[in-house]
Amino acid sequence: MKIHIADHPLITHKLTVLRDEKTDSPTFRRLTEEIVTLLAYEAMREVKTKSVSVKTPVAMAQGVQLTKPKPVVVPILRAGLGMLEGFSRLIPTAEIGFLGMVRNEQTLKATTYANRLPEELHGRQCYILDPMLATGGTLVAAIEFLQEKGATDITAICILAAPEGVAVLEKAFASSSLQLKLVTGALDERLNEKGYIVPGLGDAGDRLYGVI
Repeated sequence: MKIHIADHPLITHKLTVLRDEKTDSPTFRRLTEEIVTLLAYEAMREVKTKSVSVKTPVAMAQGVQLTKPKPVVVPILRAGLGMLEGFSRLIPTAEIGFLGMVRNEQTLKATTYANRLPEELHGRQCYILDPMLATGGTLVAAIEFLQEKGATDITAICILAAPEGVAVLEKAFASSSLQLKLVTGALDERLNEKGYIVPGLGDAGDRLYGVI
């Protein structure tokens, strides 16, 4: 598994404001979108392209364009929805799927309750959006779900990650042939006894949309 921590001062600045408990939901949503756009830029350095020629007003020029099939972006409901606009702003042609997962707060295990994905993901570059890689259970379950549909190239984009979650992810796919990459804005200190990232930013879903 490849791990990329986006060590960029602009991302760190936006993360600092995002962490602040005084940051309101509208600002939190806007900053999340901006951070994800920057993380998506890093995540798509290995996106598949092909060579093309185009005619400029002056002469012919060599360039590249994204190949088909199109990349698939999969936000994990509900907090992952807050990341979708930031990703789509960079790659508006990407196909969008949805995966609903919920974590049991006692066992910390994740279960799938809804999905809207292409039937076949073989040969598709898939990008999973989940704000927090905490215990790792949700992300592992999501990746396994995509694998069952044929995915062999998966990149997870998380705003924050905990060392424990990274370790769980690495262990789960240590012997897998899956092309797996994690792109995150920061690797925080640890998890607390409730499975929250420390220092983290609290519950991303609640801060994006309010408590329900």
